[in-house]
Amino acid sequence: MNIVAGASIGSLQASLPLDPLENRILLCHALGISRVGLITQSERELDAAEAARLAALVQRRLDGEPIAYIVGQREFFGLPFQVGPAVLIPRPDTELIVELALERLAPRARLLDMGTGSGAIAVSVAHTRPDVEVTALDVSADALALAQANADANGARVRFLRSDWFAALGEEDVFDVVASNPPYIASGDEHLAQGDLRFEPVDALTDHADGLSDLRTIIAGAATHLVAGGWLLLEHGYDQAAAVRTLLAEAGYLEAQSWRDLAGIERVSGGRRG
Repeated sequence: MNIVAGASIGSLQASLPLDPLENRILLCHALGISRVGLITQSERELDAAEAARLAALVQRRLDGEPIAYIVGQREFFGLPFQVGPAVLIPRPDTELIVELALERLAPRARLLDMGTGSGAIAVSVAHTRPDVEVTALDVSADALALAQANADANGARVRFLRSDWFAALGEEDVFDVVASNPPYIASGDEHLAQGDLRFEPVDALTDHADGLSDLRTIIAGAATHLVAGGWLLLEHGYDQAAAVRTLLAEAGYLEAQSWRDLAGIERVSGGRRG
């Protein structure tokens, strides 16, 4: 991508080959200015270094790299989250599981977030409800480091543990709500080779099986770490709700049900331990 020195901010907003929102995001990031600055400085011309920096960012996006990875940040539940290739990019759909968890957490309750990635679920709950005792697990040390940074940046108190699902938990670790957004894309699914997913960590996207194996593992093990009446909440694929409800019911969870995201898709299913 060729961007010449001397081009104005205003002209670049209109001429960059991305959609208007992405144009604004990359201009702000390259120039270190706010969205308001794009308006108040619209006549300012870029110097050679700024033009080269912006051109490199635009080319990365044209090559398909997600905007969130390029700028290193994504907003989730009203909070800024650092992101990078070690973690999935938090998506608005996942805010549903945060809302459902918050509705089920009594004062001073305990939440477990399994496969925390960037910490989006855990940090959002801990920031919104400082009284809740939040624990978050992930098998990736790089993901946990990023999640800890996000907790620190957002003033959220979270206990992070490196764990292959329940492995690092003891018998004393019991919770009122267990929530998870695990890998649920089936191996070989065509979506893995499309769009932003091409750049995201494959082990966080797919279970390398039928898409339900990690969900089965969580459903089978969660009851041991839930108080009586505690809730298990699981994000899953657009076509997996019925299968997950069946797994929950077969495992003895009560009130197995699904909830729809903003697009009307059954995105989260859950049940209550008897």
